[in-house]
Amino acid sequence: MTESLFDAERLLFTPATPDRDAIPLVYAFPNEYTIGITSLGYQIVWATFAGRTDVQVSRLFTDRHEQIPQNPELLGFSVSWELDYVNILNLLESLEIPIRADRRKDADPLVFGGGPVLTANPEPFADFFDVILLGDGENLLDRFIDAYQSVRTADRLTQLRHLAKVPGVYVPSLYAVNYISLDGAIAQIKPLDGDIPPTITKQTYRGNTLSVSSVVTDKSAWPDIFMVEVVRSCPEMCRFCLASYLTLPFRTANLEQSLIPAIERGLQVTNRIGLLGASVTQHPEFNSLLAYLSQPKFDDVRLSIASVRTNTVTEDLAKILANRGTRSLTIAVESGSERLRQIINKKLAQSEIIEAAVNAKAGGLAGLKLYGMVGIPGEQPEDLEATVAMIQSVKKAAPGLRLTFGCSTFVPKSHTPFQWFGVNRQAEKRLNKFKKEFGRIGVDFRPESYNWSVIQTLISRGDRRLSRLLELVRHYGDSLGSYRRAFKELRGQVPELDFYVYEDWSQEAILPWQHIQGPLPVETLKKHLAEATTYMN
Repeated sequence: MTESLFDAERLLFTPATPDRDAIPLVYAFPNEYTIGITSLGYQIVWATFAGRTDVQVSRLFTDRHEQIPQNPELLGFSVSWELDYVNILNLLESLEIPIRADRRKDADPLVFGGGPVLTANPEPFADFFDVILLGDGENLLDRFIDAYQSVRTADRLTQLRHLAKVPGVYVPSLYAVNYISLDGAIAQIKPLDGDIPPTITKQTYRGNTLSVSSVVTDKSAWPDIFMVEVVRSCPEMCRFCLASYLTLPFRTANLEQSLIPAIERGLQVTNRIGLLGASVTQHPEFNSLLAYLSQPKFDDVRLSIASVRTNTVTEDLAKILANRGTRSLTIAVESGSERLRQIINKKLAQSEIIEAAVNAKAGGLAGLKLYGMVGIPGEQPEDLEATVAMIQSVKKAAPGLRLTFGCSTFVPKSHTPFQWFGVNRQAEKRLNKFKKEFGRIGVDFRPESYNWSVIQTLISRGDRRLSRLLELVRHYGDSLGSYRRAFKELRGQVPELDFYVYEDWSQEAILPWQHIQGPLPVETLKKHLAEATTYMN
């Protein structure tokens, strides 16, 4: 397999020279190279492994790979998109490794995984992995490798039992899940014995030096970009938002000691900088960072920002971004209904949305994309009308600014206050209503696939019974029809699609991720949910 794409890489770290007896490790991204190498998380984990003398790491993508060791001991996957599970199974088969953990022998590598999908809810994929790493990798990765080193020559079960005692390391096979019936709710989740911890705690890195690119290449999906993580998590805590709740607390990179030195290193190899984070403009020194980047010596630098909080869109911000090659901004408004924004804890006034548009245009930006949602718990038809009216007000206040309204369907996420809600059965009709209304007023409407939202919800709320269903879907083809066909084939052996997707679950139900401790205890999530319901009546 050609390595020409690897030859184009410019590394921003120095890989270690592996020891003679270094652990042969394959680290995979279950998609094409251009997509995988654009993932900052994948870059950082790879650089962590490559920086250890006791690890010999080889990278694997669906379309190319570095030299694969003959007998790898560890095979890892970074999972950032749910449907990439198909590629995980394909890659396992290509390496002649059984796709189910319970069929692997001592001679097979330990298959581990991490990333946002597995940290949120690993259960639908639990039967495919020997080990799942939950949370931030800064400390977890080294602890995992150190623990493996101490049992490297032991049998597989001894290795797994030892690894299960490392905080944040989840070994699914050491936990029994019991059900009220084959196609019923979960009755109990418990470790096999007293030596295995009853709960696994998601790991949280609390330092003020966050991630930056370890490699820059013109072959990535965002060519030649140097990525800098400005903030981690989000302080707003919208009640549906996994990116906020699962990654708490809100952390910021130190400006003088971390951000500026990192940007200056990146500018030695590229003139394209990407500022990443769920709420970049809420960094307490963001204006100072902008002032630094607006210096004349950076006139040829192209700057992009992942996300901007609506009430931080000033004319100065828009002007700097326009001068640095950005043509439009994206802001998340969720809804034009004040009541709905109160339900989800979106601390945003209508006037701030309009002001953001006015400032974007005054600063020289050509477009503004507003991101919204249908099917929010408590939503009524008049809330949709309020959103259309809000967009009309924005259009009137900033004539000539190209407006786009992107819209998704509410998907319940684990570890959030809205994890107990199902998908609104009227959501598809409401997307179609928006399509008609925005077409009438001349606003570009870009809905996310409703069918994809159904699949997302299935995986978001799924338990490990779904592994059999996912294997069937892989053979049937990637469509909602394939999922329905698989559910029909497994009828009586797994709950119906409606159970996972549309039903509201009792707050007393045993959730599939009950044994995984996120940043906030369940009682706190219930309290936040109770606050939301006060606005629903």
